[in-house]
Amino acid sequence: MSGTPVIEAFFDEPTNTVTYLVADPATGSAAVIDPVHDFDPASGQVDTASVARVLAAADARGWRIEMVLETHAHADHLSGAPLIKARTGAWIGIGEHIRDVQKIFRPVFDLTDLKTDGSDFDRLFADGDRFAIGSLTVEVMHVPGHTPADIAYRIGDAVFVGDTLFMPDYGTARADFPGGDARTLFRSIRRLLTLPDETRLFLCHDYKAPGRDTYRWETTVGEQRRDSIHVHDGVTEDEFVAMREARDATLAAPRLLLPSIQVNIRAGELPAAEANGVRYLRIPVRERAT
Repeated sequence: MSGTPVIEAFFDEPTNTVTYLVADPATGSAAVIDPVHDFDPASGQVDTASVARVLAAADARGWRIEMVLETHAHADHLSGAPLIKARTGAWIGIGEHIRDVQKIFRPVFDLTDLKTDGSDFDRLFADGDRFAIGSLTVEVMHVPGHTPADIAYRIGDAVFVGDTLFMPDYGTARADFPGGDARTLFRSIRRLLTLPDETRLFLCHDYKAPGRDTYRWETTVGEQRRDSIHVHDGVTEDEFVAMREARDATLAAPRLLLPSIQVNIRAGELPAAEANGVRYLRIPVRERAT
């Protein structure tokens, strides 16, 4: 693989999410990876400030945003992909196993109009697919476990791993969402960690592990293999699965889980407005067994 991308990160503290603007300096072609659409669940207000920052940065540098790349259907923030598409004409891509995620969540929200063929997205990627950002080659790696559809994008010596890995002092993604699997996650991570030690890994989130004062979202394969509290070299698959499943059993649902999933499986599109001009999200209500 050849070419070195220029990478600019945008951190959204309310969701602890990192959006990346990735450009080919030779041609000015650019991609946005995992953009955030700001949403306040208490008021129901959406805002375009996060997307506006990315667009302004691209405009200032003379870069053309040609695509929006999702690593998976996020459960902790709404996607800003449609906003970028509307402004730039960019296409939206995600892993082909989004179909599985759509099938899982269609009945959860009773989304009778939801297609489960992935056609809400412009492009669906399979493991090993390649495409270009200008003169840069992008390789797709299917890395399921957090969800069935997670993919990573490898561009030169940089890999955008989504939620699969966190910083070494924080560990790894949860695997208890519907369709997730800790054993599958371990195998996906070990696949990533077979890349050269100097390979840069760009993460989708950071939560500042205890004792760390600053946010970080870039690490390396070598650093993960040496220092990861969950998957450093020597940790067996069974040890990881036992740890991950025990830890996941203690975790609360993400704050924006319900709004995020139902929007993001539609490529970030909000529900159509009702007759009164207002858009509504669905909240399934279940009675607790007593």
